[in-house]
Amino acid sequence: NVSVFINGFVEIVEGDSVTLNCSSDSNPPALNFSWFKGEAFVGSGRIYSISKISSDHSGEYKCKSINRHGEKYSDAVTLNIMNVSVSITGSAEIVEGDSVTLICSSDSNPPAEISWFKENQSSAVGSGQSFSALQSGRFYCEAHNQHGSQRSDAVTVN
Repeated sequence: NVSVFINGFVEIVEGDSVTLNCSSDSNPPALNFSWFKGEAFVGSGRIYSISKISSDHSGEYKCKSINRHGEKYSDAVTLNIMNVSVSITGSAEIVEGDSVTLICSSDSNPPAEISWFKENQSSAVGSGQSFSALQSGRFYCEAHNQHGSQRSDAVTVN
């Protein structure tokens, strides 16, 4: 019986550290452990750690346990890493009447729903990947999927 446990948060955000532990109940005890992301070998040992995780680390991980009688793979665990950022499109100098569009970029699996907020306001001011700012203020987007939510840094529109 081989299984994988994740030490850390259920919601994994870019920059976090994650540790995967491989547990094997065999007789004689397993002495050799290998880690795979999909079909690619990524490491050895009972523990596989990822520091400063990024969206490139998203995917299915499994461990293989080996003793003298054979080998066995664990079920796969899926790491979903969320990354959210905001950019502004328009001229560098914004004057009253100009169009200012904010774009929210969310890298998550499954894809996230996006809401827009103005700082110091509790209710959303928009939804979707882009948002047209019609007034000055600090705005941020929040991406939400079944695994959790992540807020971007705020951008200032003057």
